[in-house]
Amino acid sequence: MYASTVRGLLVRGMLAGLIAGLFAFAVAYVVGEPPVRGSIAVEEAQAAQDAAGAPSAHAGHGGGDAAPAEAAEEEELVSRPVQSTFGLATGVLVYGVALGGIASLAFSFALGRVGGFSPRATAALTAAGAFATVYLVPFLKYPATPPAVGNPDTIGQRTTLFFLMILLSVLLGVGAIILGRRLAPRLGNWNATLTASGAFVVAAALAFAFLPDNSDAVQPGFPAALLWEFRVASLAVQLVLWAVFAIVFGVLAQRLLAARADGAQATAQQPAPAVG
Repeated sequence: MYASTVRGLLVRGMLAGLIAGLFAFAVAYVVGEPPVRGSIAVEEAQAAQDAAGAPSAHAGHGGGDAAPAEAAEEEELVSRPVQSTFGLATGVLVYGVALGGIASLAFSFALGRVGGFSPRATAALTAAGAFATVYLVPFLKYPATPPAVGNPDTIGQRTTLFFLMILLSVLLGVGAIILGRRLAPRLGNWNATLTASGAFVVAAALAFAFLPDNSDAVQPGFPAALLWEFRVASLAVQLVLWAVFAIVFGVLAQRLLAARADGAQATAQQPAPAVG
């Protein structure tokens, strides 16, 4: 029975993640695409300016030998219109389904273990915790940047630091939950929650202090307003994704668990078959 319930929650979590991904895609397309297009325009203008200011390799040759043209830019494998529509939709939907499945498993573990909350409330708490640990805390340390605005030589290092911050944040979140459960019998649920939350904030602040900054994540001279718009849009996409997931999955999980509870109660109330 438990395995089938977890399987049912997993399927519903992936479905909720798909629905949340649709809403997140709409926000990403309407709010996120304009700053992306703006950053690409800035990059292209900077590249054209650099090309115009570069000295010709054949400047010392006679007028009869024209300087050869620069090598043509490599043709994009996927055009920009496809990237901003079908490519964006595919990435966001796959991301939503994957996170929905993982969050549903976390919900299955948390249900009944973090207090006497209903399935809907547990789903909301699970989504809020996942949003905070997986995205918000790493975002505060290493905020999102538009494509092609940082130093390409350090993209590997910056990616490693970002995923390291995600791992640390998730581990600190799990540690805060364990700490809160152990303190609850002595301090009560409210005081234990406040203490565990404070410990998480202090530990995250220490991680912020010791991990290096992304000093070259944004090139000098990039428009600050455009950078701000992109980061706000990135945050809005994640907020919509997790909020919609919490609402949809909470309803689906509530219905599934209520139906399973009613079925178990009906089975228990059936009279035992007569013997002999």
